Amino acid sequence: MKLNSFNQRKFKSKKRLGRGIGSTKGKTSGRGHKGQKSRSGVAIKSFEGGQMPLYRRLPKRGFNKIKDKTVALINLSKIQEFASKKKISTINKINLPNLQKSKIIKNKYRKLKLLGAGDIKDKFDIEVNYISKSAKEKIEKAGGKVTLIK
Repeated sequence: MKLNSFNQRKFKSKKRLGRGIGSTKGKTSGRGHKGQKSRSGVAIKSFEGGQMPLYRRLPKRGFNKIKDKTVALINLSKIQEFASKKKISTINKINLPNLQKSKIIKNKYRKLKLLGAGDIKDKFDIEVNYISKSAKEKIEKAGGKVTLIK
């Protein structure tokens, strides 16, 4: 099969404008008489015929994200780092309120997710909303306990 063997016309030929009255697009070329829209190079962007334009009907959002992030993400390496610096105790259960009290996580977060980057040496009791598989494996391997909150 070759390109020149195709017998189909894919595109309709364009109507040639301004080629006499008999062509149905002669004289004014389908633009009507006078006015801004009859001239070349003019586009009335976002004009909706006097109706309030869409960009003015919608509320202003500014630079803030519409979907607010409420899940705090923390890695195992960070928890180990804070434990070794004695910012958090390994005796107590590590959860979102305790991490917020010790100013590790900001108060705006409502849920906590633990990720598995890094290694841990200590034994932790952790209470989280979400946890990655690798993080769960590493904690249980170290002898710790994971509690999921719903």
